[in-house]
Amino acid sequence: MNFFEVLLLAYRSVRTNIVRTIITCCIIGFGIMALVGILTAVDGLKSYLAKSFSSMGAGTFKIRNRSLSFNLDSDDETAPKVFRSISYLEAQEFKNKFNEKYATSIQYIGNQGSTVKYNNLKTNPNIIVFGSDENYLSNESYTLIKGRNFTTTELSTGSNVVILGFTVAKKLFGKTYSIDDKIVRIDDVKYKVIGVLDEKGSSFITTDNMVLVSLMKARQVYPQENPSYVISVKGNDPENMEPAQDEAILVMRNIRKLHPGEETNFDILKSDSISGMFVEKMSYATMAGFIIGIITLIGAAIGLMNIMLVSVTERTKEIGTLKAIGANKKTIRLQFLLEAIVICQLGGALGIILGIAAGNAVSLSIGGAFIIPWMWILVGVSFCLIVGLISGIYPAFKASNLDPIEALRYE
Repeated sequence: MNFFEVLLLAYRSVRTNIVRTIITCCIIGFGIMALVGILTAVDGLKSYLAKSFSSMGAGTFKIRNRSLSFNLDSDDETAPKVFRSISYLEAQEFKNKFNEKYATSIQYIGNQGSTVKYNNLKTNPNIIVFGSDENYLSNESYTLIKGRNFTTTELSTGSNVVILGFTVAKKLFGKTYSIDDKIVRIDDVKYKVIGVLDEKGSSFITTDNMVLVSLMKARQVYPQENPSYVISVKGNDPENMEPAQDEAILVMRNIRKLHPGEETNFDILKSDSISGMFVEKMSYATMAGFIIGIITLIGAAIGLMNIMLVSVTERTKEIGTLKAIGANKKTIRLQFLLEAIVICQLGGALGIILGIAAGNAVSLSIGGAFIIPWMWILVGVSFCLIVGLISGIYPAFKASNLDPIEALRYE
């Protein structure tokens, strides 16, 4: 018998024992579903994190007086570094020197618990008041759905004008509205509404619940004893930010009068560096999902081997008949191996479909992208082949070594 005849014989045997095949396919399928589903969900979470942090500003970096203020390792007790505050004069001097070549913005958080009122309507006292300038919107990847940006005059005089975040405007004005002649109160100070930001959505870091006023106005209304300003710089080449960062570090060091041997007393923060930290830690989740899937597949392999051994016992007379009509040991071994592999591949196909569906259900529910995990599909198919071989080898050898006379006499 050639290979294709043996394969056809194995397929017929699988079809004949349909109930056993379905049960075995389900065992394998759930193992592959656990592997592909968990890893697809992890990939979806990675894409969600990358999308969320990229919304902080594509191709930009920030100069701050503190390093990243969180860590992802519970056993990491290293506190974030806090340096001397970046003063307004330092930030302004940096912008004057840097803005001609790279779009530079100075940012100032006036208050993080403000209330915005319009007639009888008001927001919860959780609105962030940002002091900003003409470059803030472009540096932070914001677009205006209504109105305009600040003018040079409004910024220099600290005019009472405001740009509302999407959620704030919707709360105060409803779904359909015009901003013409709209006056709101923010912490009892009147502002004319000149613009509304487009929605950024429910990302990991949501900024729809904020309002923008001019930098000078924020400093006047919300004075702080020793504030530290954040400087945002947008590079000309988002794919190669290193030259702009190196130049910014040199300029800022000179402004802060640091000698060549002194440590840099400010931090450079890129949005993709934050997402990179999360993605790096997600490798542990990937490893955990991989281990869970492997353990499940080991259990499935044991179950499949047991079922194949039962099949050998039940089909002893059939094996004897095959040997009597000329089938050799190699043919019998190949038949049982192919049966195990066919069952595993059918179960694997079921598991891959269920895994993609389950993983993407998790991914889409948190705002991630729909993912076809080609790598994990290939891994799943490979594992099914390995499981089929491992599970089928012993039963195949046991079947091939049966004595044909004793097999024909078996009842």
